[in-house]
Amino acid sequence: MFGPSQNDGGPELVQLLTPEGERVHHPEFDMDFSAEQLRGFYRDMVLTRRIDTEATALQRHGELGIWAQLLGQEAAQIGAGRALRPQDYVFPTYREHGVAYCKGIDPLSLLGLFRGVDHGNWDPAEFNFGLYTIVIGAQTLHATGYAMGMQRDGVVGTGDPERDAAVVAHFGDGASSQGDVNEAFIFAASYNAPVVFFCQNNQWAISEPIERQTRIPLYQRALGFGFPGVRVDGNDVMATYAVTQAALQRARDGQGPTFVEAYTYRMGAHTTTDDPTRYRLSDDVESWKLKDPIARVEAYLRRNGLIDTEFVDDLKKEADDLGAHLREGCKSMPDPKAMQMFDHVYADMPEELVAQRDGFAAYLETFEEAR
Repeated sequence: MFGPSQNDGGPELVQLLTPEGERVHHPEFDMDFSAEQLRGFYRDMVLTRRIDTEATALQRHGELGIWAQLLGQEAAQIGAGRALRPQDYVFPTYREHGVAYCKGIDPLSLLGLFRGVDHGNWDPAEFNFGLYTIVIGAQTLHATGYAMGMQRDGVVGTGDPERDAAVVAHFGDGASSQGDVNEAFIFAASYNAPVVFFCQNNQWAISEPIERQTRIPLYQRALGFGFPGVRVDGNDVMATYAVTQAALQRARDGQGPTFVEAYTYRMGAHTTTDDPTRYRLSDDVESWKLKDPIARVEAYLRRNGLIDTEFVDDLKKEADDLGAHLREGCKSMPDPKAMQMFDHVYADMPEELVAQRDGFAAYLETFEEAR
C-alpha cells in the first residue's frame, strides 16, 4: 500500500538531525539551537525515558494496574512540549508523560490514574495541561472548543507574545480514524480555531498497522479539511521543536489550525497488557532502534564536544533519584476513600447528586470499619 519512501517517512519528512547524529538543514523549518537548548533536550528525553521504564517496572511488580508506554516517542513529546509557551494549553491522551513533564507536573502525579487511586490529581488550570483522556480522540473536540473560547477571550492574534495563546491536541494514528477527531477538524477549520493537532504516528493502533487505516500519509488528510499539514521526523527532537513552534505561532497569530504528523515508532507495547510480538516483526523493531531519538542527540553532542563525562554522570544520578522518587511515592500512595467519588465533579453539585451522596454516606456508616 505504501512504497519504500513512505516506510521511512518519505521525501516530505522534515528532519534537522539524522539518525547518525548529523546536522542537516531544511528550507522552511531550519533554526539555530544553543548548546544549552540541546543539552536540555537530551536531559529531558533521558528523564522521560526513565519515567517510562520505572513505571513499566512498577506495573510488572504489581504496583500499577496498567501503564501506557512511550518508549521511542521521547523526541516527539519533548520537542512538542518545549515549543509551548506558559499560556498555551495542552489536551493529552493517556501517553503524554513527556509533555506533562515539560509542563512542570510531578511525574509521580501521573501514576495515580494507573494505580487506580485517582483520575489524575493535578490542577489543569494551574499547569494548562488537561487530565489524561482515555476515550480515544475525545480530547480533540475539547481542544477545539477550548481554542474557540480563546478566540472569544481575545487572546489570539493581538500581537502580544505574552498574551497570545494556542492549544495543542495530542492523539495517535489510531485515533485519527475516530469520528470525534474528524469532527474536531471540521470545527477547527470552519472557525479558524488556534489549535495544533499533534499526531504521534507510531505506526500501530494497538495491533492494527497504519496501512489498514489510510491510503495516504496522515498529514495529507488536513488538506481535505482546509488547513495545512506537516510530516516531521518524530525521532528528531530538533525538527519536532521547530515544526511545532511554527504551528503554534501560526495559531497564536490567528491563522488557524495545523496538523502535525510526528512520524515515529512505538518501541514498546501499546500498554503493559499488550504483547506486540504477536503481531509485528522483530526486524521492524530492530531497524527503528537505529533511529533512537536519544542516541542521535547524544552522538551530536559528543561529536561537537557539548557534553562530557561529568554531565552524563550527573544526569545518571538525577535519573536514579527520579526513579527512587517514583518507586517510593507510588508505593506510599493512600487508597482512595469511597466518598471521594463525589468530589471534583461539579462546582455546584445538583440536588439529585447531593441526595445520592448523603444516602451513600449513610449506607457506609452501617459498616463498622467506616466509622
